[in-house]
Amino acid sequence: MRAAELLRTPQALFNLSPTDATCVVAHMRLMHFERGVTLMREGDQTQGDYLLLLLDGDVSVETTAGGAPDAVAIAVVGPGSVIGEMALLDGAPRSVSCIALSPVQAAGLSREGLEQLIALHPQVAAKLLVELATRIADRLRALGEQLHMYAKLTADLQAEVERLRTPVRR
Repeated sequence: MRAAELLRTPQALFNLSPTDATCVVAHMRLMHFERGVTLMREGDQTQGDYLLLLLDGDVSVETTAGGAPDAVAIAVVGPGSVIGEMALLDGAPRSVSCIALSPVQAAGLSREGLEQLIALHPQVAAKLLVELATRIADRLRALGEQLHMYAKLTADLQAEVERLRTPVRR
């Protein structure tokens, strides 16, 4: 029941009815992770066929993108958060690592569970897929805004460098 409740929270961003959430949860599996365990590893191509709905505990979302020698934490997420949805949908390697900061209890939805949901409850599955797509679209829009900000900063810095290179005439 907790998983069904959390599936409908703003963190999960799933606009599902209580009945729909219960239907989705019926296709999920309860999972436990100890503190320090890597739930998902950036670049992993072998275990990318599930997402996790966090029920209890906190998880650090980390990346080595940009060639950083050490992972950089980009978020800490907790109960009600969903991680791993992109890999569930496209099967591509994980884009970030997720490490348990405390003991974690989660409900996992595998690709097989999603396929069963689609076959048995297509309307509920469609709602879930639309919500997953909306989450990803929101993140892409936010990333686009960040890229615009970085482009402006780069242009401003380039203009300042050019200004400093130009000799002052007296």
